[in-house]
Amino acid sequence: MTEENSPKPFLQASTLECQLPDFAAIDVSHYLPAFQAGFAQQLAEIASITADRAAATFENTVLAMERSGAILTRVQNVFFNIASSHGTADVQALEATLAPLLAEHEDTVLLNAPLYERMLAVPSEGLDAESLRLLDEYRKSFTRAGVALDAASQDRLRELNGQLSSLSTEFSQKVMQAGNDAAVHVLDVAELHGLSDDDLATAAAAARAAGHLDGYLLTLILPTAQPALEVLTNRETRRKLHLASVSRGSGSGDSNVLGLAAVMASLRAEKAALLGFASEAERSLEPQTAPSLVAVHAMLSPITAAAVRNARDEEAKLAAVAGHPIEAWDWAFYSEQVRRDEYGVDLAALRPWFELDSVLENGVFYAATQLYGVSFTLRSDLLGYHPEVRIWEVKNADGSTVGLFLGDFYTRDTKRGGAWMNSFVEQSFLDGTQAVVVNNLNIPKPPAGESTLLTFDEVVTCFHEFGHALHGLFSSVRYPRFSGTNVPRDFVEYPSQVNEMWILWPEVLANYAKHYRTGEPLPEGTAERLQAAALWGQGFATTEYLGATLLDLAWHELAPGAPVDDPLAFEAAALAAAGVNLPAVPPRYRTGYFNHIFAGGYAAGYYSYIWSEVLDADTVAWFKANGGFTRSNGEHFRTTLLRSGFAVDPLQAFRDFAGRDADTAPLLARRGLI
Repeated sequence: MTEENSPKPFLQASTLECQLPDFAAIDVSHYLPAFQAGFAQQLAEIASITADRAAATFENTVLAMERSGAILTRVQNVFFNIASSHGTADVQALEATLAPLLAEHEDTVLLNAPLYERMLAVPSEGLDAESLRLLDEYRKSFTRAGVALDAASQDRLRELNGQLSSLSTEFSQKVMQAGNDAAVHVLDVAELHGLSDDDLATAAAAARAAGHLDGYLLTLILPTAQPALEVLTNRETRRKLHLASVSRGSGSGDSNVLGLAAVMASLRAEKAALLGFASEAERSLEPQTAPSLVAVHAMLSPITAAAVRNARDEEAKLAAVAGHPIEAWDWAFYSEQVRRDEYGVDLAALRPWFELDSVLENGVFYAATQLYGVSFTLRSDLLGYHPEVRIWEVKNADGSTVGLFLGDFYTRDTKRGGAWMNSFVEQSFLDGTQAVVVNNLNIPKPPAGESTLLTFDEVVTCFHEFGHALHGLFSSVRYPRFSGTNVPRDFVEYPSQVNEMWILWPEVLANYAKHYRTGEPLPEGTAERLQAAALWGQGFATTEYLGATLLDLAWHELAPGAPVDDPLAFEAAALAAAGVNLPAVPPRYRTGYFNHIFAGGYAAGYYSYIWSEVLDADTVAWFKANGGFTRSNGEHFRTTLLRSGFAVDPLQAFRDFAGRDADTAPLLARRGLI
């Protein structure tokens, strides 16, 4: 085996700071051999556990299992980050090859009856709370995987897992390509009236990068709504951009994913039935903090009715402003006009005050420093996986190292849409590791030498994703299984949403919102006007979110043996049945580009954002009632909640923080629903 085709970079932990992967030494040819070595290593370690003739103990069974698979962990953490952030053609091809192999390996581990029997035999007496929790979670993982099924059912389950893994990868890759293909090429600059000079320069640069000799390219972000719709005065251009957005993944050609979605929903329903559940939604919710699917619907139903009512009122108001009925491509444009005319807020005009580096260093980092005492030092000596990646070392107030934070902010053809946080290394006292985390955004890159000016939504995204990063960085647990964001899906969005609180906090806003050319602060009263305008548009925002949420549940409440022949007709019927079929308010994601649920691990889980927002809104209320933006409040939140990972029951962690269960009233007030 040659050096270029070996697992060598992954055989041992990196010797770089905080075990940052040595990206300079890693080539695509290293991945497959490393995965193969990782599979073999973990299976050998498991064979040693099951062959042990000594009585099962926490040390020789649970701890041995927790330590197993080190090579596989290292290569997975790097490869899947790269596949999302810089998925070149060879990486995508390898991802498709690896998907069924990984599914097969996971089944081999979790359907291992002798290993499960040893887990059941481990005595719980004398274990501390975190160790007892680890034992319990391992036992649950085997039963959830189907270890108790008969041989024939397990064989079918393996087939389903392999198929679903491959289809998920195919869906994700096709959606990325569909987004690139759907970008709107405009030749006549007059059709782009309303865009700023900086926006036009960015669109021109995007066109050249995509191979167009002239014109401008409006690239697409992952959700339905596109930022340019807020400012484009040409109604036909708005229509083209909107239709390009909503038709992704559902047109003719290789990038159509509707059939994949229908097949995946059917296979997931079959898998759920094999495991004893009525639907994939019920199976998916079993390990979450939400007690049941019934409870989720009980929460969503009254919110849906109120949101749709508010959205209809907003639509009527916008139609009066526009002087004609409102189409989906008109909403953002006239909504911004209402913000300008009635609240004195022009979001597009605020962009010069939201320069990326200032938002990041003087806003996001500054808030974390003031709340938690941490500092950030740019490490130009450390290399990322792409030239655009920057790396900061994060330290506590006493000088001790917390971990590393990587920032990858610009969109590119090889990056999947949306924004996310991932871990390259997870904190664990057992392994002696500190966190190495990355935030990925998809901000259009300006021409060389020009400043990166953010929309207000992109500012929100910066703070949001860094909330996930803090959750990973501040982890202080023994076992890697419980580290950082390894919490139930409907809890993981909570810390990230809380971090959005500081965007308009006076001390934070004044520190980062300075004009990128003059250094002048935001015009006096801007923050107050933004806060006053916060309730405007909540009908639309809540309804478009709920449209995606209820569409997700519809796909995953399908009964086994109920195939969907016409996915678009199914989608329309699902939205109508849920009462969210407003033509002017399409769902935040439609089936053709709903990566979250078909490729992102959120199947039957998109409700998580509003479920987590109950805790978030109540936490904001707690901070305001207890002195606000103070170091003591930050330390309390860090100590009781952010550091806990999954080593403590998440809802108990919230009680430890707030001293009580969560109250839904702050959420309803925030969204104008009471």
